[in-house]
Amino acid sequence: MAIFLTKDSKVLVQGMTGGEGMKHTRRMLAAGTNVVGGVNPRKAGHSVDFDIPQSLNGLGGAPSAVPVFGSVREGMDATGADVTVVFVPPAFAKAAVLEAADAGIGLAVVITEGIPVHDSVAFTSYAKSRGTRIIGPNCPGLITPGQSNAGIIPADITKPGRIGLVSKSGTLTYQLMYELRDIGFSTCVGIGGDPVVGTSHIDCLAAFEADPNTELIVMIGEIGGDAEERAAAHIRDHVTKPVVGYIAGFTAPEGRTMGHAGAIVSGSSGTARAKRDALEAVGVKVGGTPAETARLALGALADRACPHP
Repeated sequence: MAIFLTKDSKVLVQGMTGGEGMKHTRRMLAAGTNVVGGVNPRKAGHSVDFDIPQSLNGLGGAPSAVPVFGSVREGMDATGADVTVVFVPPAFAKAAVLEAADAGIGLAVVITEGIPVHDSVAFTSYAKSRGTRIIGPNCPGLITPGQSNAGIIPADITKPGRIGLVSKSGTLTYQLMYELRDIGFSTCVGIGGDPVVGTSHIDCLAAFEADPNTELIVMIGEIGGDAEERAAAHIRDHVTKPVVGYIAGFTAPEGRTMGHAGAIVSGSSGTARAKRDALEAVGVKVGGTPAETARLALGALADRACPHP
């Protein structure tokens, strides 16, 4: 099982013919993702040959040529696509996501960073009204190891397994995937670190709680905002599976944006300590480092397998 993305997902790539789109489409194909088309109105009717050998993905090879469509709607009609990955520049990201939502696609993974907040507010609200789930913006995407990879997460640092991972940070997503590679993951979701994102920690917690093959949830947060405090309240009221957490930013200076646009602290609000305290108050074990977080996760799985009397 998995959340949001499976081997049956059919993926379009908006911006596939650009430099970043080409590079990461090739990586997604090599991971076995069923990329069924790209979207570029100026190159509609063409195709791109990625020449992915079967030996690279181990899942039956990849198409020798991926068609380019003039719109998301055209791509969906031709292929049955239900996921789009957005690699377009920030100035055009809003229009790209609105187009995808208007076409009725189920999942839009917005990799683009640097999107103006007012654009993110507009397209996340509109997509929700149209039934389209947004992952991101400014995110690494998501991966269900051994099944599908939508975005820029490295596919070769972990394997399928029993842990669900949700993270604001791309780099920490990769590190925890590697630290826990011997156990493996059901799905890893990088939700992005901007002030406005389409899918929250809570959304992922609820999905992992409902997934029978996810036995443990790892939640990575960071300074800024109150998303982790709200997640703690949700865990208290709705999550029965063990949750292990990590909060980035204990050494960040007050009042400064650090890395992500949403990682800004004002007074005691949004501090790493406040977030850790909120999570620990509802029984979440919070690591002081990524390595310690991985050890806590392994311990929690061991306790789940052999509960103490």
